[in-house]
Amino acid sequence: MLRQQLLILYLANSDLGSPTQAWAMYDGAGGKTGMSGDSDTPPYPSALAAMQDGWRVIQLPTLQPPLPGQEHQTSYLRFEVVLEKLLTLPEAP
Repeated sequence: MLRQQLLILYLANSDLGSPTQAWAMYDGAGGKTGMSGDSDTPPYPSALAAMQDGWRVIQLPTLQPPLPGQEHQTSYLRFEVVLEKLLTLPEAP
């Protein structure tokens, strides 16, 4: 039986090796879930580190230039990377 885990990392920029700024994790296998604020340390320092641990990238951030006049405004975190890991669980008896 396959179960999916999702890990959403918000990076400092579009480079997959750039530092993780915020995160959320959802565990369809019934394990621990969490997000930024639950811990001072992200689960991975970068998306590249997560990939090296077996996570698969399923979505990369779309790069969009800021609107004229809004170059220095802050809003949502733009560099969102969605990763997944599939776990095989034993069948229930």
